[in-house]
Amino acid sequence: MIPPITGRCLCGAVTYRAGAEPLWQEHCHCESCRRATASGFTSYFAIADGHWRWTGAEPALYRSSPGVERRFCAVCGTPMAYRSAEMADQMHFFAATLDHPETYKPTAHSLSEERLSWIVPGDGLTMR
Repeated sequence: MIPPITGRCLCGAVTYRAGAEPLWQEHCHCESCRRATASGFTSYFAIADGHWRWTGAEPALYRSSPGVERRFCAVCGTPMAYRSAEMADQMHFFAATLDHPETYKPTAHSLSEERLSWIVPGDGLTMR
């Protein structure tokens, strides 16, 4: 992805802008992410703090487990981002919120040991 990177929620209230390339881009198969997004897996990209900002409404915050914050639109409910104490210097944005999602280029599947049996990746990416 080439900066600037922009995205928004379904209703357009929460928007963001990043001025740096992602640190990484991956699909996550953990149960927590699946439940938070009501999907079989989710796709994230990470931007270092100081290189992104909310440009619309500030998203609501939900602490889903110790050291984990999930951001979502308080109006339409769209999941927007995730932050972990383990990687506290970066924000993980959901790829589906991108204004240009076709620019998302995942490089791996993370937490693949939690992958649902009916999700069978055929993309050749590394399974971690």
